[in-house]
Amino acid sequence: MPSVDKVLHTGISEELIERHGRAIVTYAVRRALQNARISMEAGENKIDLSPEGISHSAGDIVKAVCEPSLKPVINATGILLHTNLGRAPLGDAVVEGMIPVISGYSNLEFDLQSASRGHRTEHLSEFLTYLTGAEGIIIVNNNAAGIILALSTFASGKEVIISRGELIEIGGAFRIPEIMAASGAKMIEVGTTNRTRLSDYEQAINPDTAAIFKAHKSNYTIEGFTEEVSVRELSVLARSYQVPLFYDIGSGLLRKPELKGFENEPDVQSAINDGADLVMFSGDKLLGGPQAGIIAGRRELVSALSRAPLMRALRVGKLTIAALSHACRSYLSDKSLVENNPVFYFLYRKDEEKREIAVTLKDELAKRQIASEISESTGQCGGGTLPELRIPSYAVTLISPVKDKEFFAESVFHNLLKRDLPVLGILREGRIVFDVFALTGKDLPVIVEAAVDCVRGTLQ
Repeated sequence: MPSVDKVLHTGISEELIERHGRAIVTYAVRRALQNARISMEAGENKIDLSPEGISHSAGDIVKAVCEPSLKPVINATGILLHTNLGRAPLGDAVVEGMIPVISGYSNLEFDLQSASRGHRTEHLSEFLTYLTGAEGIIIVNNNAAGIILALSTFASGKEVIISRGELIEIGGAFRIPEIMAASGAKMIEVGTTNRTRLSDYEQAINPDTAAIFKAHKSNYTIEGFTEEVSVRELSVLARSYQVPLFYDIGSGLLRKPELKGFENEPDVQSAINDGADLVMFSGDKLLGGPQAGIIAGRRELVSALSRAPLMRALRVGKLTIAALSHACRSYLSDKSLVENNPVFYFLYRKDEEKREIAVTLKDELAKRQIASEISESTGQCGGGTLPELRIPSYAVTLISPVKDKEFFAESVFHNLLKRDLPVLGILREGRIVFDVFALTGKDLPVIVEAAVDCVRGTLQ
Protein backbone atom coordinates (compact mmCIF):
# COMPACT_ATOMS: atom_id res chain seq x y z
CA MET A 1 0.00 0.00 0.00
CA PRO A 2 1.66 3.30 -1.08
CA SER A 3 1.95 6.21 1.33
CA VAL A 4 -0.20 9.33 0.99
CA ASP A 5 2.89 11.37 0.14
CA LYS A 6 3.94 9.01 -2.63
CA VAL A 7 0.49 9.12 -4.22
CA LEU A 8 0.42 12.92 -4.01
CA HIS A 9 3.64 13.08 -6.05
CA THR A 10 2.26 11.21 -9.06
CA GLY A 11 1.58 13.19 -12.21
CA ILE A 12 -2.16 12.57 -11.89
CA SER A 13 -2.30 13.89 -8.32
CA GLU A 14 -0.14 16.92 -9.12
CA GLU A 15 -2.52 17.84 -11.93
CA LEU A 16 -5.48 17.47 -9.59
CA ILE A 17 -3.74 19.67 -6.98
CA GLU A 18 -3.15 22.37 -9.57
CA ARG A 19 -6.86 22.40 -10.50
CA HIS A 20 -8.52 21.82 -7.15
CA GLY A 21 -5.99 22.52 -4.37
CA ARG A 22 -3.90 20.30 -2.08
CA ALA A 23 -6.45 19.99 0.75
CA ILE A 24 -9.15 18.27 -1.25
CA VAL A 25 -6.74 16.03 -3.15
CA THR A 26 -5.11 14.90 0.10
CA TYR A 27 -8.55 14.08 1.47
CA ALA A 28 -9.38 12.12 -1.70
CA VAL A 29 -6.11 10.14 -1.59
CA ARG A 30 -6.72 9.13 2.03
CA ARG A 31 -10.27 8.08 1.14
CA ALA A 32 -9.01 6.08 -1.86
CA LEU A 33 -6.44 4.28 0.32
CA GLN A 34 -9.10 3.54 2.92
CA ASN A 35 -11.44 2.14 0.25
CA ALA A 36 -8.60 -0.02 -1.10
CA ARG A 37 -7.95 -1.48 2.37
CA ILE A 38 -11.65 -2.27 2.82
CA SER A 39 -11.74 -3.98 -0.60
CA MET A 40 -8.66 -6.06 0.25
CA GLU A 41 -10.16 -7.13 3.58
CA ALA A 42 -13.29 -8.20 1.69
CA GLY A 43 -11.15 -10.52 -0.44
CA GLU A 44 -11.14 -8.52 -3.67
CA ASN A 45 -7.93 -9.11 -5.63
CA LYS A 46 -8.41 -6.89 -8.69
CA ILE A 47 -7.23 -3.69 -7.03
CA ASP A 48 -4.55 -1.46 -8.50
CA LEU A 49 -2.42 -0.55 -5.47
CA SER A 50 0.19 1.37 -7.44
CA PRO A 51 0.49 5.09 -6.67
CA GLU A 52 -0.99 5.81 -10.08
CA GLY A 53 -3.90 3.42 -9.49
CA ILE A 54 -4.73 5.07 -6.16
CA SER A 55 -4.42 8.47 -7.88
CA HIS A 56 -7.04 7.43 -10.42
CA SER A 57 -9.40 6.40 -7.62
CA ALA A 58 -8.69 9.68 -5.81
CA GLY A 59 -9.53 11.54 -9.02
CA ASP A 60 -13.01 10.00 -9.01
CA ILE A 61 -13.51 11.16 -5.42
CA VAL A 62 -12.33 14.69 -6.27
CA LYS A 63 -14.79 14.75 -9.16
CA ALA A 64 -17.63 13.60 -6.88
CA VAL A 65 -16.83 16.42 -4.44
CA CYS A 66 -16.17 19.24 -6.91
CA GLU A 67 -18.61 18.51 -9.72
CA PRO A 68 -22.38 18.11 -9.32
CA SER A 69 -23.45 14.57 -10.10
CA LEU A 70 -27.07 15.60 -10.67
CA LYS A 71 -27.26 16.65 -14.31
CA PRO A 72 -29.69 16.78 -17.23
CA VAL A 73 -30.15 13.57 -19.24
CA ILE A 74 -31.53 13.06 -22.74
CA ASN A 75 -34.39 10.56 -22.40
CA ALA A 76 -34.44 8.26 -25.44
CA THR A 77 -36.04 5.33 -23.60
CA GLY A 78 -39.62 5.74 -24.80
CA ILE A 79 -40.81 6.04 -21.17
CA LEU A 80 -42.28 9.45 -20.40
CA LEU A 81 -42.56 9.51 -16.58
CA HIS A 82 -39.27 7.70 -16.05
CA THR A 83 -38.87 7.34 -12.27
CA ASN A 84 -35.07 7.11 -12.48
CA LEU A 85 -34.94 10.28 -14.58
CA GLY A 86 -37.02 12.45 -12.25
CA ARG A 87 -40.48 11.60 -13.61
CA ALA A 88 -42.41 14.58 -15.02
CA PRO A 89 -40.37 17.16 -16.94
CA LEU A 90 -41.47 20.64 -15.84
CA GLY A 91 -40.99 22.36 -19.19
CA ASP A 92 -39.71 25.82 -20.04
CA ALA A 93 -42.89 27.71 -19.09
CA VAL A 94 -42.87 26.41 -15.51
CA VAL A 95 -39.13 26.96 -15.06
CA GLU A 96 -39.30 30.50 -16.44
CA GLY A 97 -42.19 31.28 -14.10
CA MET A 98 -40.27 29.93 -11.10
CA ILE A 99 -37.03 31.85 -11.63
CA PRO A 100 -38.16 35.27 -10.29
CA VAL A 101 -39.61 33.60 -7.18
CA ILE A 102 -36.74 31.27 -6.28
CA SER A 103 -33.81 33.50 -7.26
CA GLY A 104 -34.58 36.06 -4.55
CA TYR A 105 -37.04 36.69 -1.75
CA SER A 106 -40.75 35.85 -2.02
CA ASN A 107 -43.97 36.13 -0.05
CA LEU A 108 -43.90 32.40 0.75
CA GLU A 109 -45.30 32.94 4.25
CA PHE A 110 -46.15 36.63 4.18
CA ASP A 111 -49.63 38.05 3.55
CA LEU A 112 -49.17 41.16 1.40
CA GLN A 113 -52.71 42.37 2.13
CA SER A 114 -52.52 42.34 5.92
CA ALA A 115 -48.73 42.74 6.22
CA SER A 116 -48.70 39.75 8.58
CA ARG A 117 -47.56 36.15 8.54
CA GLY A 118 -49.26 33.97 5.93
CA HIS A 119 -49.36 30.25 5.07
CA ARG A 120 -47.43 28.68 2.23
CA THR A 121 -50.31 26.49 1.02
CA GLU A 122 -52.47 29.58 0.40
CA HIS A 123 -50.61 30.13 -2.88
CA LEU A 124 -52.30 26.99 -4.24
CA SER A 125 -55.36 26.44 -2.08
CA GLU A 126 -57.80 28.71 -3.96
CA PHE A 127 -56.81 27.34 -7.34
CA LEU A 128 -56.89 23.68 -6.31
CA THR A 129 -60.16 23.97 -4.42
CA TYR A 130 -61.68 25.59 -7.51
CA LEU A 131 -60.38 22.91 -9.86
CA THR A 132 -61.02 19.85 -7.69
CA GLY A 133 -64.08 20.88 -5.69
CA ALA A 134 -62.32 20.07 -2.42
CA GLU A 135 -62.87 22.28 0.63
CA GLY A 136 -59.19 22.39 1.52
CA ILE A 137 -55.74 21.19 0.47
CA ILE A 138 -52.40 20.53 2.09
CA ILE A 139 -49.02 19.82 0.49
CA VAL A 140 -46.30 17.44 1.71
CA ASN A 141 -43.10 16.12 0.16
CA ASN A 142 -44.53 13.05 -1.61
CA ASN A 143 -47.66 10.93 -1.81
CA ALA A 144 -46.42 8.30 0.64
CA ALA A 145 -45.89 11.10 3.16
CA GLY A 146 -49.48 12.20 2.61
CA ILE A 147 -50.75 8.69 3.36
CA ILE A 148 -48.65 8.43 6.52
CA LEU A 149 -49.76 11.90 7.67
CA ALA A 150 -53.45 11.10 7.20
CA LEU A 151 -53.30 7.67 8.82
CA SER A 152 -51.10 8.71 11.75
CA THR A 153 -53.36 11.70 12.45
CA PHE A 154 -56.71 9.93 12.27
CA ALA A 155 -56.02 6.20 12.66
CA SER A 156 -52.97 5.63 14.86
CA GLY A 157 -53.67 2.62 17.07
CA LYS A 158 -56.97 1.98 15.30
CA GLU A 159 -58.20 -0.11 12.37
CA VAL A 160 -58.21 0.88 8.70
CA ILE A 161 -60.11 -1.29 6.21
CA ILE A 162 -58.65 -1.95 2.75
CA SER A 163 -59.32 -4.44 -0.04
CA ARG A 164 -56.75 -7.21 -0.53
CA GLY A 165 -56.76 -6.34 -4.22
CA GLU A 166 -55.38 -2.87 -3.41
CA LEU A 167 -52.34 -3.80 -1.31
CA ILE A 168 -50.06 -2.31 -3.93
CA GLU A 169 -46.33 -1.71 -4.06
CA ILE A 170 -45.81 1.92 -5.00
CA GLY A 171 -42.18 1.65 -6.14
CA GLY A 172 -38.78 1.39 -4.50
CA ALA A 173 -40.06 -1.65 -2.53
CA PHE A 174 -42.44 0.57 -0.51
CA ARG A 175 -45.78 -1.15 0.00
CA ILE A 176 -49.14 0.00 1.33
CA PRO A 177 -49.05 -2.49 4.27
CA GLU A 178 -45.64 -1.19 5.35
CA ILE A 179 -46.74 2.44 5.09
CA MET A 180 -49.83 1.68 7.17
CA ALA A 181 -47.70 -0.05 9.79
CA ALA A 182 -45.35 2.94 9.92
CA SER A 183 -48.32 5.22 10.55
CA GLY A 184 -49.40 3.22 13.59
CA ALA A 185 -52.66 2.10 11.97
CA LYS A 186 -53.82 -1.52 12.06
CA MET A 187 -54.60 -2.76 8.57
CA ILE A 188 -57.75 -4.88 8.14
CA GLU A 189 -57.82 -6.74 4.82
CA VAL A 190 -61.16 -7.59 3.24
CA GLY A 191 -62.23 -9.47 0.11
CA THR A 192 -59.85 -11.34 -2.16
CA THR A 193 -57.17 -10.33 -4.64
CA ASN A 194 -59.58 -10.23 -7.57
CA ARG A 195 -62.99 -9.63 -5.94
CA THR A 196 -64.08 -7.37 -3.09
CA ARG A 197 -67.73 -6.52 -2.44
CA LEU A 198 -69.40 -3.73 -0.46
CA SER A 199 -70.55 -6.30 2.08
CA ASP A 200 -66.91 -7.24 2.79
CA TYR A 201 -66.22 -3.69 3.95
CA GLU A 202 -69.43 -3.46 5.96
CA GLN A 203 -68.79 -6.72 7.83
CA ALA A 204 -65.36 -5.45 8.89
CA ILE A 205 -66.60 -2.15 10.37
CA ASN A 206 -66.62 -2.06 14.18
CA PRO A 207 -66.23 0.57 16.95
CA ASP A 208 -62.42 0.50 16.47
CA THR A 209 -62.62 1.35 12.75
CA ALA A 210 -60.96 4.71 12.07
CA ALA A 211 -61.25 4.84 8.26
CA ILE A 212 -61.90 3.01 5.01
CA PHE A 213 -58.95 3.22 2.62
CA LYS A 214 -59.09 2.81 -1.15
CA ALA A 215 -55.97 2.68 -3.34
CA HIS A 216 -55.93 3.06 -7.10
CA LYS A 217 -54.05 0.22 -8.82
CA SER A 218 -52.14 2.73 -10.92
CA ASN A 219 -49.22 0.57 -12.01
CA TYR A 220 -50.98 -2.68 -13.02
CA THR A 221 -54.35 -4.06 -14.05
CA ILE A 222 -56.37 -7.13 -13.09
CA GLU A 223 -58.68 -8.50 -15.79
CA GLY A 224 -61.19 -11.31 -15.96
CA PHE A 225 -63.21 -12.46 -12.96
CA THR A 226 -62.92 -9.24 -10.94
CA GLU A 227 -65.02 -6.92 -8.81
CA GLU A 228 -64.27 -3.79 -6.81
CA VAL A 229 -66.37 -1.24 -4.99
CA SER A 230 -66.66 2.26 -6.41
CA VAL A 231 -65.76 5.41 -4.49
CA ARG A 232 -69.41 6.52 -4.53
CA GLU A 233 -70.61 3.25 -2.98
CA LEU A 234 -67.85 3.31 -0.36
CA SER A 235 -68.60 6.93 0.55
CA VAL A 236 -72.25 6.13 1.22
CA LEU A 237 -71.21 3.21 3.42
CA ALA A 238 -68.56 5.24 5.25
CA ARG A 239 -70.95 8.07 6.05
CA SER A 240 -73.62 5.72 7.29
CA TYR A 241 -71.13 4.47 9.88
CA GLN A 242 -69.57 7.94 10.41
CA VAL A 243 -66.03 6.93 9.38
CA PRO A 244 -63.99 8.83 6.79
CA LEU A 245 -63.09 7.46 3.36
CA PHE A 246 -59.48 8.00 2.26
CA TYR A 247 -58.62 7.53 -1.42
CA ASP A 248 -55.06 7.26 -2.75
CA ILE A 249 -55.34 7.89 -6.50
CA GLY A 250 -51.56 8.19 -6.91
CA SER A 251 -51.23 9.55 -10.43
CA GLY A 252 -52.30 13.16 -9.83
CA LEU A 253 -54.86 13.71 -12.57
CA LEU A 254 -56.58 16.84 -11.24
CA ARG A 255 -59.66 16.61 -13.44
CA LYS A 256 -60.87 14.41 -16.27
CA PRO A 257 -59.75 15.89 -19.60
CA GLU A 258 -61.71 15.23 -22.76
CA LEU A 259 -58.76 13.39 -24.24
CA LYS A 260 -58.57 9.79 -25.44
CA GLY A 261 -56.99 7.34 -23.00
CA PHE A 262 -58.19 8.80 -19.70
CA GLU A 263 -61.67 7.31 -19.61
CA ASN A 264 -60.81 4.85 -16.82
CA GLU A 265 -58.18 6.91 -15.00
CA PRO A 266 -59.42 8.30 -11.67
CA ASP A 267 -59.13 12.05 -11.13
CA VAL A 268 -59.24 14.19 -8.02
CA GLN A 269 -62.32 16.19 -9.03
CA SER A 270 -64.42 13.07 -9.65
CA ALA A 271 -63.22 11.43 -6.43
CA ILE A 272 -64.28 14.49 -4.40
CA ASN A 273 -67.64 14.62 -6.20
CA ASP A 274 -68.16 10.91 -5.49
CA GLY A 275 -67.77 11.51 -1.76
CA ALA A 276 -64.15 10.74 -0.81
CA ASP A 277 -63.30 12.62 2.40
CA LEU A 278 -59.56 12.85 1.68
CA VAL A 279 -57.86 12.26 -1.68
CA MET A 280 -54.08 11.78 -1.81
CA PHE A 281 -52.06 12.12 -5.02
CA SER A 282 -48.61 12.85 -6.47
CA GLY A 283 -47.34 16.08 -7.96
CA ASP A 284 -44.75 14.60 -10.33
CA LYS A 285 -46.86 12.23 -12.40
CA LEU A 286 -49.86 13.26 -14.52
CA LEU A 287 -50.06 16.57 -12.69
CA GLY A 288 -46.76 17.40 -14.41
CA GLY A 289 -45.08 19.13 -11.49
CA PRO A 290 -42.29 18.47 -8.96
CA GLN A 291 -42.15 15.69 -6.41
CA ALA A 292 -44.88 16.43 -3.89
CA GLY A 293 -47.87 14.86 -2.21
CA ILE A 294 -51.17 16.72 -2.16
CA ILE A 295 -54.10 15.93 0.11
CA ALA A 296 -57.47 17.40 -0.87
CA GLY A 297 -60.74 16.99 0.93
CA ARG A 298 -63.05 18.09 3.73
CA ARG A 299 -62.12 21.32 5.47
CA GLU A 300 -62.11 20.01 9.03
CA LEU A 301 -59.94 17.01 8.13
CA VAL A 302 -57.42 19.10 6.18
CA SER A 303 -57.33 21.62 9.03
CA ALA A 304 -56.50 18.84 11.49
CA LEU A 305 -53.70 17.62 9.22
CA SER A 306 -52.20 21.11 9.00
CA ARG A 307 -51.97 21.21 12.81
CA ALA A 308 -50.47 17.72 13.18
CA PRO A 309 -46.91 17.70 14.67
CA LEU A 310 -45.72 15.51 11.79
CA MET A 311 -46.71 18.20 9.29
CA ARG A 312 -43.67 20.30 10.19
CA ALA A 313 -41.39 17.47 9.11
CA LEU A 314 -43.26 16.80 5.86
CA ARG A 315 -43.95 20.30 4.53
CA VAL A 316 -42.43 21.51 1.25
CA GLY A 317 -40.32 24.57 0.48
CA LYS A 318 -40.56 27.48 -1.92
CA LEU A 319 -39.13 25.59 -4.92
CA THR A 320 -41.91 23.00 -4.75
CA ILE A 321 -44.63 25.61 -4.15
CA ALA A 322 -43.39 27.71 -7.07
CA ALA A 323 -43.20 24.74 -9.44
CA LEU A 324 -46.62 23.41 -8.43
CA SER A 325 -48.19 26.85 -8.72
CA HIS A 326 -47.23 27.11 -12.39
CA ALA A 327 -47.63 23.42 -13.30
CA CYS A 328 -51.18 23.12 -11.91
CA ARG A 329 -52.47 26.05 -13.95
CA SER A 330 -52.01 24.12 -17.17
CA TYR A 331 -55.19 22.25 -16.10
CA LEU A 332 -57.40 25.31 -16.66
CA SER A 333 -58.27 24.01 -20.14
CA ASP A 334 -57.53 20.98 -22.29
CA LYS A 335 -55.81 23.24 -24.81
CA SER A 336 -53.50 24.62 -22.11
CA LEU A 337 -52.90 21.10 -20.81
CA VAL A 338 -51.56 19.86 -24.15
CA GLU A 339 -49.64 23.06 -24.95
CA ASN A 340 -48.08 23.83 -21.55
CA ASN A 341 -47.83 20.52 -19.72
CA PRO A 342 -44.93 18.46 -21.19
CA VAL A 343 -46.52 15.19 -20.05
CA PHE A 344 -49.67 15.79 -22.09
CA TYR A 345 -47.70 17.37 -24.93
CA PHE A 346 -45.73 14.15 -25.42
CA LEU A 347 -48.77 11.93 -24.89
CA TYR A 348 -50.78 13.73 -27.60
CA ARG A 349 -48.08 14.79 -30.02
CA LYS A 350 -49.04 13.96 -33.60
CA ASP A 351 -47.65 10.83 -35.17
CA GLU A 352 -46.14 12.74 -38.08
CA GLU A 353 -44.16 14.95 -35.69
CA LYS A 354 -42.59 11.90 -34.05
CA ARG A 355 -41.90 10.39 -37.45
CA GLU A 356 -40.20 13.61 -38.55
CA ILE A 357 -37.93 13.57 -35.48
CA ALA A 358 -36.93 9.97 -36.22
CA VAL A 359 -36.21 10.76 -39.88
CA THR A 360 -34.18 13.84 -38.96
CA LEU A 361 -32.13 11.85 -36.45
CA LYS A 362 -31.44 9.10 -39.00
CA ASP A 363 -30.46 11.63 -41.69
CA GLU A 364 -28.15 13.58 -39.36
CA LEU A 365 -26.43 10.39 -38.29
CA ALA A 366 -25.99 9.40 -41.95
CA LYS A 367 -24.28 12.74 -42.67
CA ARG A 368 -21.69 11.70 -40.06
CA GLN A 369 -21.26 8.23 -41.56
CA ILE A 370 -23.29 6.51 -38.83
CA ALA A 371 -25.74 3.96 -40.26
CA SER A 372 -29.13 3.51 -38.63
CA GLU A 373 -32.66 2.35 -39.34
CA ILE A 374 -36.13 3.49 -38.28
CA SER A 375 -38.74 1.15 -36.87
CA GLU A 376 -42.14 1.53 -35.23
CA SER A 377 -42.16 1.34 -31.45
CA THR A 378 -44.48 1.90 -28.50
CA GLY A 379 -44.13 4.64 -25.91
CA GLN A 380 -45.25 4.25 -22.32
CA CYS A 381 -46.43 6.77 -19.75
CA GLY A 382 -44.42 5.10 -16.97
CA GLY A 383 -44.05 6.23 -13.37
CA GLY A 384 -46.66 3.71 -12.24
CA THR A 385 -49.31 5.51 -14.33
CA LEU A 386 -51.67 4.39 -17.11
CA PRO A 387 -50.22 0.87 -17.38
CA GLU A 388 -52.56 -0.07 -20.26
CA LEU A 389 -51.85 3.01 -22.37
CA ARG A 390 -49.56 2.33 -25.33
CA ILE A 391 -48.69 5.26 -27.59
CA PRO A 392 -47.34 4.67 -31.12
CA SER A 393 -43.80 5.94 -31.49
CA TYR A 394 -40.65 5.48 -33.57
CA ALA A 395 -37.18 4.23 -32.75
CA VAL A 396 -33.84 4.79 -34.45
CA THR A 397 -31.48 1.82 -34.14
CA LEU A 398 -27.75 2.10 -34.79
CA ILE A 399 -26.42 -0.47 -37.24
CA SER A 400 -23.25 -2.06 -35.93
CA PRO A 401 -20.25 -1.72 -38.28
CA VAL A 402 -18.51 -4.68 -36.58
CA LYS A 403 -19.33 -8.38 -36.30
CA ASP A 404 -19.58 -8.33 -32.51
CA LYS A 405 -22.86 -6.42 -32.46
CA GLU A 406 -23.52 -6.99 -28.76
CA PHE A 407 -20.13 -5.58 -27.73
CA PHE A 408 -20.68 -2.58 -30.02
CA ALA A 409 -24.12 -1.81 -28.57
CA GLU A 410 -23.05 -2.18 -24.93
CA SER A 411 -19.94 -0.08 -25.43
CA VAL A 412 -21.86 2.76 -27.10
CA PHE A 413 -24.66 2.55 -24.54
CA HIS A 414 -22.33 2.95 -21.54
CA ASN A 415 -20.14 5.58 -23.19
CA LEU A 416 -23.23 7.68 -23.92
CA LEU A 417 -23.90 7.76 -20.19
CA LYS A 418 -20.40 9.11 -19.47
CA ARG A 419 -20.96 12.28 -21.49
CA ASP A 420 -21.23 15.71 -19.85
CA LEU A 421 -24.82 15.62 -21.13
CA PRO A 422 -25.65 11.89 -20.90
CA VAL A 423 -27.92 10.18 -23.41
CA LEU A 424 -29.96 7.25 -22.12
CA GLY A 425 -31.05 4.95 -24.91
CA ILE A 426 -32.22 1.33 -24.86
CA LEU A 427 -30.12 -1.84 -24.98
CA ARG A 428 -32.42 -4.24 -26.76
CA GLU A 429 -31.38 -7.66 -28.07
CA GLY A 430 -27.79 -6.62 -28.68
CA ARG A 431 -28.70 -3.28 -30.30
CA ILE A 432 -28.59 0.35 -29.18
CA VAL A 433 -31.91 2.09 -29.77
CA PHE A 434 -33.11 5.70 -29.44
CA ASP A 435 -36.89 6.00 -28.99
CA VAL A 436 -38.18 9.46 -29.98
CA PHE A 437 -41.31 9.36 -27.78
CA ALA A 438 -39.94 11.87 -25.23
CA LEU A 439 -37.49 13.66 -27.54
CA THR A 440 -37.73 17.11 -29.10
CA GLY A 441 -35.85 18.68 -31.97
CA LYS A 442 -33.37 20.38 -29.64
CA ASP A 443 -32.25 16.96 -28.34
CA LEU A 444 -31.16 15.70 -31.77
CA PRO A 445 -27.85 17.61 -32.18
CA VAL A 446 -26.79 16.36 -28.74
CA ILE A 447 -27.64 12.75 -29.60
CA VAL A 448 -25.91 12.92 -32.97
CA GLU A 449 -22.70 14.41 -31.56
CA ALA A 450 -22.66 11.95 -28.68
CA ALA A 451 -23.35 8.95 -30.93
CA VAL A 452 -20.60 9.94 -33.37
CA ASP A 453 -18.01 10.29 -30.61
CA CYS A 454 -19.03 7.07 -28.85
CA VAL A 455 -19.16 5.00 -32.04
CA ARG A 456 -15.74 6.21 -33.12
CA GLY A 457 -14.38 5.61 -29.62
CA THR A 458 -15.69 2.05 -29.72
CA LEU A 459 -14.12 1.37 -33.12
CA GLN A 460 -10.66 2.66 -32.20
